[in-house]
Amino acid sequence: MPSELQSSLSDSTEPAVAAYPVAASLVTAQWCARRGWPVHPLAAGRKTPAANCGQCRDHPHSPADCACIRAGRLGATVSMRPPLNQDRIRDWWGRHPHFGIGVSCGPANLVVIDIDAHGAQPPARDRILPGIPIGDQIDLTGLANGFHTLAVLAALRGQRSPAEDTTTLRVRTPSGGLHVWYRATGNRRWLSSVGSSPGRALAWQVDIRAHGSYIVAPGTTTQHGTYTPLGKALEPAPLPLWLAQELDRTAHVPAPTIPAPRPVPPRAQQAVLAAGGGRDRNARTLAAILAPVEACGEIAEGAGFSDILNRAAYTLGGLVAAGRLDRQEAEQALKDAAAAARPGQELRSEQIIRSGLTAGLQKPLYTSGRRP
Repeated sequence: MPSELQSSLSDSTEPAVAAYPVAASLVTAQWCARRGWPVHPLAAGRKTPAANCGQCRDHPHSPADCACIRAGRLGATVSMRPPLNQDRIRDWWGRHPHFGIGVSCGPANLVVIDIDAHGAQPPARDRILPGIPIGDQIDLTGLANGFHTLAVLAALRGQRSPAEDTTTLRVRTPSGGLHVWYRATGNRRWLSSVGSSPGRALAWQVDIRAHGSYIVAPGTTTQHGTYTPLGKALEPAPLPLWLAQELDRTAHVPAPTIPAPRPVPPRAQQAVLAAGGGRDRNARTLAAILAPVEACGEIAEGAGFSDILNRAAYTLGGLVAAGRLDRQEAEQALKDAAAAARPGQELRSEQIIRSGLTAGLQKPLYTSGRRP
């Protein structure tokens, strides 16, 4: 986070706001405006726009006719006309330092990939990647959130997941999700998918924030936590071509020339695993296979330790070859279990593990009869 976004906690003693940054909100709003990103206030501790006055809410009118706005107060549809004017920004956040900051994506020329990590049962296969068929033979074990579905889409296109794009501004959300900020190019007016039909979403638990929506600015703190920049990149990079093509395909803008989608390849499972999916299942698999090795620790000799360790290594090697487990994770788990069962015999155990893994890698062990 740049120095101008460093948060300083409030000296206020009011219980409702004492945990929120005070001066930081004004500094962040000014930082955004200097980059040409129109900003509007968010309610204290929330990610929703600050409420207008009762008169403005009860009698809707245009911003041009709003006496509140002319007087520097929050008035009619303030988020419809977000300012870049530094005087108004100083007035708003100077008077209300506990307000958060929303950035209007369309006028800011931003396209933000909104990745959620909500714990939920995956939907039907035709909704995981809208418009792209996923056959029943494709193993999606471990797929549980937007990080996984975006990884599958990126793998399909032979690209790196935007969640791993260190060249652009990425902001971790308090709920564990991620906002990946890009700059629109070519005067394209990308449409938002937030609040639209599921068919327009880029992927399950992956939405697009562009024209028609706003994004919470980095450094903003809500009652659930702070929107925290990741890595060193603090500016949005140009929207990658392959993502622009995906936005065309998912109707974020009409594009009749986009080619028909290809089917999802078998490597979808590897993409899910690489994105962190299936960790609990992997842990259970490792525990079951290593249990006989660990049981040898209760018997000093005569337990057939070498054969048991070799069989475990062979089995894990087969699962690694099938893409079910990470090799480094499997090898380290074998070493740890062997060292606990036979301390002081690490060199011999490593030789057995190496031999068993090498043999198992030649015989992929697929589960449920599934093959790539």
